[in-house]
Amino acid sequence: MAGTRFNIEVQPRIPESLNRLDELANNLLYSWDRQVRGLFFRLDRDLWESAGHNPKLFLRRIDQRKLEQAAEDPVYMQEYAKVISTYDTYLKTRASRKNNKILKPEQDLISYSCAEFGLHESVPIYSGGLGILAGDHCKAASDMGLPFVAVGMLYRQGYFNQQIDSNGNQIAQYNPSHFRDLPVKPATDAKGECIQIGIQVPGRTIFLNVWIAKVGHIDLYLLDSDIDKNREEDRRITYQLYGGDSTNRLLQEMVLGIGGIRAKRALGLTPTIFHINEGHAAFQVLERCRELVAQGMDFYSALEAVASNTVFTTHTPVPAGHDIFDHRLIEYYFSEYIGELKISMGEFLALGASPVNDHGFNMTALALRGSRFHNGVSRIHGGVASEMERYIWPQIEPHENPMRYVTNGVHVPTFLANEWANMFDLQFGGGWRNELLRAAYWKQIWDIPNHSFWSVRQSLKAKMLETVLERSTQQLRRNGISESQIRRLTRHIKPRKTDILTLGFARRFATYKRATLIFSDPQRLARLLNDPERPVVLIFAGKAHPSDHPGQEFIRQIHRYSRDPLFEGKIILLEDYDMSLARKLVTGVDVWLNNPAYPLEASGTSGQKAGINGVLNLSVLDGWWDEGYNGENGWAITPHGSQFSPDFRDREEANELLELLENEVIPLYYQRDGHGFSVSWIEKSKHAMESLIPAFNAQRMVMDYVQGFYTPAIQHGRKLSNNNYQPAIELASWKRKIRNAWPKVSMRRLDAPLEQIYRDDTFNLKVALNVDGLDPSDIVIDCLVGIHQKDGAFERHSCFQLEFQERNEQNEAVYSLSIVLAEPGKQCYMLRAYPHHPLLGQRFEAGCMIWL
Repeated sequence: MAGTRFNIEVQPRIPESLNRLDELANNLLYSWDRQVRGLFFRLDRDLWESAGHNPKLFLRRIDQRKLEQAAEDPVYMQEYAKVISTYDTYLKTRASRKNNKILKPEQDLISYSCAEFGLHESVPIYSGGLGILAGDHCKAASDMGLPFVAVGMLYRQGYFNQQIDSNGNQIAQYNPSHFRDLPVKPATDAKGECIQIGIQVPGRTIFLNVWIAKVGHIDLYLLDSDIDKNREEDRRITYQLYGGDSTNRLLQEMVLGIGGIRAKRALGLTPTIFHINEGHAAFQVLERCRELVAQGMDFYSALEAVASNTVFTTHTPVPAGHDIFDHRLIEYYFSEYIGELKISMGEFLALGASPVNDHGFNMTALALRGSRFHNGVSRIHGGVASEMERYIWPQIEPHENPMRYVTNGVHVPTFLANEWANMFDLQFGGGWRNELLRAAYWKQIWDIPNHSFWSVRQSLKAKMLETVLERSTQQLRRNGISESQIRRLTRHIKPRKTDILTLGFARRFATYKRATLIFSDPQRLARLLNDPERPVVLIFAGKAHPSDHPGQEFIRQIHRYSRDPLFEGKIILLEDYDMSLARKLVTGVDVWLNNPAYPLEASGTSGQKAGINGVLNLSVLDGWWDEGYNGENGWAITPHGSQFSPDFRDREEANELLELLENEVIPLYYQRDGHGFSVSWIEKSKHAMESLIPAFNAQRMVMDYVQGFYTPAIQHGRKLSNNNYQPAIELASWKRKIRNAWPKVSMRRLDAPLEQIYRDDTFNLKVALNVDGLDPSDIVIDCLVGIHQKDGAFERHSCFQLEFQERNEQNEAVYSLSIVLAEPGKQCYMLRAYPHHPLLGQRFEAGCMIWL
């Protein structure tokens, strides 16, 4: 039909008795409070789905009559009143939270910066695990009543929506968000005026709007460059998450780092802790230094002051995963900025130097040099990161350098199914939500009757299959598949067929995650899936980065298997994996598969989400599962390290995966014992919930940060900022002295080593140190005592510090030790010297050490 089509949206007027629905729609508390979401769902289920579970959009489009009917419905109004009461109580409880005994809202404030936040599918500013983790961190901080603000970017197009065509090709579609549809509003200053900030680059200023999203108690500030006064290329900076070329990525990180600090200043915020979650926000270190240099400090003293209360978390398990920008790009965009830092370009580039790329500026290196508290995200990853980043502390053994770990956790209220929450309320009372940190409490899982436990699991599975069937059917129809084919391809995922063992594999399709490992022996796999007595369905979902062509090839391969007559109806590949689909899968499948190439899974949290819902993990012992697996709560695939070839590793681990499926997983599930369910399976599922809920929840994770990182960072920051930053100036001067003198420091024994002593004899040592102009108090000498292991490794059991005695005739510093060795038998000992200053935040942060 000819002519222009004009769109108009007819919006309802919300009845006065329901006017707080708008308030609920503008606080992301709805992302983890199902009762809040239920108020919207009950008004119009179909609209709730078509509005993408977005309460704000939902309220703009709902039929006026349905609102008026609800206002007259006593049952709905009773539920509305209950939700509002719970909501108000939650927001009022912050001041009484027990965790504020550690962090005081009146004087402390945590600033948390990340490139993405995965709070809910209705706010598409996340791509995957990093964003979900950041969102869970915010939610847990709100639940715990912590003084906390977060900073990110408000992407116009966010990450892509995925379609998979009839050939298995991934098609990336970017759908612009309308900010009026999101639970955000412009941030304002004390005068009520909208805040706009700018960052300077050669030849122009990039202007940024600041938006605020409420996340329970806390505020999330989001930066947006899509402003009329900006150039077109600058407006695109915040269009796409991880989008554009290296120039756009650099500008994104300048916006997040430099702009993030300027936004906080414009808002009047004065954080006492700065947490950089991954290297994208590391330029904030430079901006904070610039502020102090403008007050008269030299750059390196400013860097000590800034680093003292900065926490940096790395999620990167391989050197190639770091953001590294070419020196020429850095030199151009920071050519004017370094003048405000009062350092040379060479000094500036050295802040991002790393062995990964001699001509690149490494954002992880900058974050490490600009922080004093650093961590990986699992025990294994902490070890990998300490090895990978050892160049920051070149003379310190990786196991002793300042890199530590906090294992990721998931936000239980977000990812625990509502059915389980209701069961816990019935079985334990409502207090269980306050017991997430107490492992002993969760032994009560065993009090849930087996038939009730199985009923919940089957109910969740039915709901999951309903979603899978609906999405799969829609996907197949769009790709031109006939109705008879659709019936064949979906015949095993009917909601009534909950008795079929269902495996799930859903995550980012990165190559190291080896999505196709299970197909290493297709004939054997087909035999397992197609056993008429014990059938199995395998569901896949996930996105590959648009530039990751090998990852997209994995999707094509799985698509081909799903259409192969061997696997028809038993392999399901779903498109557009997001938080909504994730909540269905992690609660509804029976087994969660994960087979990363060790040790490349930094943490992984999808298996945690599954495990807290009684889903059993079948995973390589990497990331979090190395800590979570206890022999009773799932199954483990033995990892193969770098000493084995990739082909051998893949062959062995694929074989073990299929062995476990054939000989343990499938038989256990179908071992019905006359009960209609497998008692042994339920016991294993209860073990999973009992062990994983208290150990891998986000409150435990955030508490680990509070106790091990935030509190020490506050204390160290205050120490170095006293007396107008004089301690920071002193420490920077001392480090310069150490760096200049250390290459000439040497150590020698003055006494002859003894080969044996009796138990009650005194063990004496005397060492001379050429300190080359340093004061003896600048250096500590340790005697490490231990034993030699059979493999030649030294296992330390004691450490004794030598005492300075005098200067000898050669002007060497003489140190001695006199002790009684309590351990019997053959011992060995080693001597080391390293710089020490009482203002150091970490024992070995200077990175210097020599051994005798």
